[in-house]
Amino acid sequence: MLRLAALGLFHESNSFCPTPTDLPACELIGILRGEQIRAVHGDADSTMAGLLAAGGPDVAVVPLLYCGPQPAGPITVEAFDAIVEEMIAALADGAWDGVLLALHGAAVADAHPDADGEIASRVRAAVGPDVPIGVACDLHGNVSARLAGAVDVIVSYRTNPHVDARVRAQELGGLVARAARGRIRPREAWRPVPILLNILRQNTDDEPMRSILDAAEQVRRRPGVLTASVLQGFPYADVPHVGMSVLVTTDDDEALAASYADELADEVWRRREAMRGDALPIGDALDAVGAGATPVLLLDVGDNIGAGTTGRSAAILATALERGFTGLLSLVVAPEMVARCARAYAGAGPGAEVEVTLGEPETGPVVSVLGTVRRLHDGVFEDPTPTHAGYRHFNVGPTAVLDLAGGTTLILVSHAIMQSSRQQLRCLELDPGAYRAITAKGVQSPLAGYGPVVARVLRVDTPGQATADLSSLPYRHRRRPLWPLDPGI
Repeated sequence: MLRLAALGLFHESNSFCPTPTDLPACELIGILRGEQIRAVHGDADSTMAGLLAAGGPDVAVVPLLYCGPQPAGPITVEAFDAIVEEMIAALADGAWDGVLLALHGAAVADAHPDADGEIASRVRAAVGPDVPIGVACDLHGNVSARLAGAVDVIVSYRTNPHVDARVRAQELGGLVARAARGRIRPREAWRPVPILLNILRQNTDDEPMRSILDAAEQVRRRPGVLTASVLQGFPYADVPHVGMSVLVTTDDDEALAASYADELADEVWRRREAMRGDALPIGDALDAVGAGATPVLLLDVGDNIGAGTTGRSAAILATALERGFTGLLSLVVAPEMVARCARAYAGAGPGAEVEVTLGEPETGPVVSVLGTVRRLHDGVFEDPTPTHAGYRHFNVGPTAVLDLAGGTTLILVSHAIMQSSRQQLRCLELDPGAYRAITAKGVQSPLAGYGPVVARVLRVDTPGQATADLSSLPYRHRRRPLWPLDPGI
């Protein structure tokens, strides 16, 4: 019986977000230990769910520790040290035939710009050079030479929105089990590609990513190849290894892995001109809703919670109110205003009138609106249907539904949790078909959940820490040259 350890710290860190990922932020989502991990992820479609499912009659996957805090600013020293030191201590308490790591690939810590590489290096030091280590990572990983060099094999998602997290993690687990039995000898080649891929061009159903991933699939089908991944990178991490990369792993053939990795990297580079992306100004997006089929999904690019923003922007709402746009359903993170709504509701019940102030100066206008409280909710819900990254359990904290004049409804929540599940609307008894437009604070992550119930999708150029205009971000540590920011490359 093989014993494989499963553990991880899975975080997408936005260097430009003012909200640090501290220990309370990690505890809010949950620092899961042992069987707690199975209880939360066993019935999900997440990365950790796939690692747990990699077991079989002759393989025991032992969950040790897992934390997947909501994307936000870099991880604080206190949080990183506490979690990673506990991870390493848990590894040291057992004898392992292999290690399965759930790492996002775009984690940044205050003391470790390459947080994933730091974790992998510590795990390698803990288990020694002969125990196979595999990493299941997000498609947005900024994979570094250090991370690739510390482990035996890396498998990333192949879909964006991410609907294959569980499948890819199971694939990774199978490779590590085979390596532990000596049936394969993974040899990995990593190639960075100096491209900062705009998040607007990262949908894998669209070009150029569809053709790039088709090319990776052709590589995977060749004799001797165990797996191949194309990493899109996460452009909001200001680190030297930010950007795209490719990985090819063969069975005991370093030269073959290197050759195929070079070929795949060249293919990515060849398609770079198709990677430029544009979003609609807010006013143009509202005009485009028009009188056609509804509802239209308006993706709030700059305040993309899935990319680590605060979720507090009211930029689309402010423009809609200014233009007299009717029939809008919009979500804003505003815990103080939720509390105000709760006090009004306690005094007058449903229909209580309350004025709320929304937005933050850093991401657009601040607006005050008068509305009536329709409903309060604890913000806890579960979604068994496909969602981005396979998450099933959600907790956005105390929530208020506020109706404004003109058929506009606001969902006010307390925590910036990825807006990827329409079960949030169901539990609030909101019908998406009752609105002309629905805002979602994401770019790709809302599509798996909301796509089936909307008529069209428009990406809106809004201000925020996840702006579509990458040239406007104050990078200090990124590598140079990097396309398209550096001319002449």
